Amino acid sequence: MAGSEKPEGRHLIGGKWVASAETFNSQPVSGSAGTFHLAGKAEVDAAAKAAEDAFWSYGYSSAEARAEFLNRIADEIEARGAAITEIGCRETGLPAARLDGERGRTTGQLRLFASHILEGGYLDRRHTPALPDRQPLPRPDIKLVQRPIGPVGVFGASNFPLAFSTAGGDTASALAAGCPVVVKGHPAHPGTAEIVAEAIAAAIEATGQHPGVFSLLQSNTREAGEALVTHPLIRAVGFTGSLGGGRALFDLAQQRPEPIPFFGELGSVNPVFLLPSALGARGGDIARGWAASLTMGVGQFCTNPGVAIAIIGSDADRFEEAAQTALSGVEAQAMLTDGIAAAYRKGREHLVSQPGVRSLLQSSCADRRNAPDLLTTTGEAWLADRSLGEEVFGPLGLFVRVSDEKEMIDVARSLDGQLTCTLQMDAADEPIARQLMPILERKAGRLLANGFSTGVEVCDAMMHGGPYPASTSVSSTSVGTLAIRRFLRPVSYQNMPDALLPRELQG
Repeated sequence: MAGSEKPEGRHLIGGKWVASAETFNSQPVSGSAGTFHLAGKAEVDAAAKAAEDAFWSYGYSSAEARAEFLNRIADEIEARGAAITEIGCRETGLPAARLDGERGRTTGQLRLFASHILEGGYLDRRHTPALPDRQPLPRPDIKLVQRPIGPVGVFGASNFPLAFSTAGGDTASALAAGCPVVVKGHPAHPGTAEIVAEAIAAAIEATGQHPGVFSLLQSNTREAGEALVTHPLIRAVGFTGSLGGGRALFDLAQQRPEPIPFFGELGSVNPVFLLPSALGARGGDIARGWAASLTMGVGQFCTNPGVAIAIIGSDADRFEEAAQTALSGVEAQAMLTDGIAAAYRKGREHLVSQPGVRSLLQSSCADRRNAPDLLTTTGEAWLADRSLGEEVFGPLGLFVRVSDEKEMIDVARSLDGQLTCTLQMDAADEPIARQLMPILERKAGRLLANGFSTGVEVCDAMMHGGPYPASTSVSSTSVGTLAIRRFLRPVSYQNMPDALLPRELQG
């Protein structure tokens, strides 16, 4: 097994640490680069075959056995906590407190899923009893239950090296459902991925699982990802990443001879509607809260509230001034990768160059570090240029001044799909809020009042998804216990002898 003091850079495939012919170097924020083996089609094929072999036992295992496995993964991650934080800080530049908190979220959701599957509600069991004497035709006995879909491919996310990566929400929910997992680790934090994979390998051994139930493949090219999505044994994919990369993989998943579900989280600007009464009463406080949310983690959150909308006037002026003051006090910080930093600057320059857009605060950083940017535009310009609503991944805020409530509603109608939409409102704002609500319900998966969208609670009631391009599946979530449903499919059993039914339907 690879050592946790210094990553060996190998893949975990079918319970073995495997080298490949080619390698790549990591690009840590601090410290020396590591050398990691580069997965290609051969490694993807081996991992997918191991996962398929594992499915014949793991896919038919009891909820108790899977819960034990999930809990043991959490235990093993916690046992490696110091090593995970140390290498995670070096690779990503994220502070230790952030990584410690994210590790707690990771182990917490593993344990939440374990308890959830023991309760059994996720199976959606249904029974329509037989009516043998019904006329004109008898009714058969029909039972239904959710069954695991098969091996799942998971893509690690750049911005969450723990909670959305190797043992993150996609992996945990697939394992909870009974699906073996093949993870393509993100090249931004391959060492972190390896240590977490060690924890999963230890849990596999401790609980007697088939070694093919989990594999980790390291790569910094598109080949491994494309091979994973198109491999005929992979039955579904979980992805968190850019719109361009995610859409390309989604298209591959749909173009397969047998298309598969691709659960991608792609892009969102998470607009905040500043309603008049709230803006007048506490615009300064809202501005400071918005700035803090906007710059959290250098703006590298999928729920980053990148757009704020208000009606022109003195209250909007005061909000803008307070936001500019708050953002100007935020120092430049390292972003997760050089590529993300470069893409941020490219996106910012595109927006600044558009008609009707004015820069209020512009950073002048280079390399991997960026400070916040604040731009402003009009509702008229927004409605004329759809590119103003495209995500710029990082600490950029766009303040949209609309002429009146009608134009605010028009801006709401013009939105693409979002993960979140927020209303900053007081009681006097309820009339305009009631007009906005039906529109925003069609635009986003989560609606907030008087809060900020960063911070996604892992719970039964969470919806973290939305209409495209927020995600590729409007009815699914990647956070919370409902995420398990993505990797299940309903199966009906008609007049089936009890002994042949899945154990969840017997008795």
